[in-house]
Amino acid sequence: MSVVRSHRYSVADADLEEFLARRASLIATVRAAHPGLTHAALILLEDGTYSDTWHWATGEQMGAAFAALPTLPEAPLTMALTKDATALNGRLVDER
Repeated sequence: MSVVRSHRYSVADADLEEFLARRASLIATVRAAHPGLTHAALILLEDGTYSDTWHWATGEQMGAAFAALPTLPEAPLTMALTKDATALNGRLVDER
């Protein structure tokens, strides 16, 4: 069963275009090194924050990818445009 990491954060309107470009670059880099990333979804919530959920084929693949994040220059560049970031891991129980 797949696993997810869900992030929640804010991005200033003035930084959104740059954030989206950096996020796309980060996702491409992570996928190149860790093909277990099956999809990532960014949702603008009604309170103005973003929910960013990354789905992984296995927990081992997710763990390896997130352990390697400090070595990827795209990660701090992308997250530098966010504030009040939180992250939670979970396991997909049902999807229809």
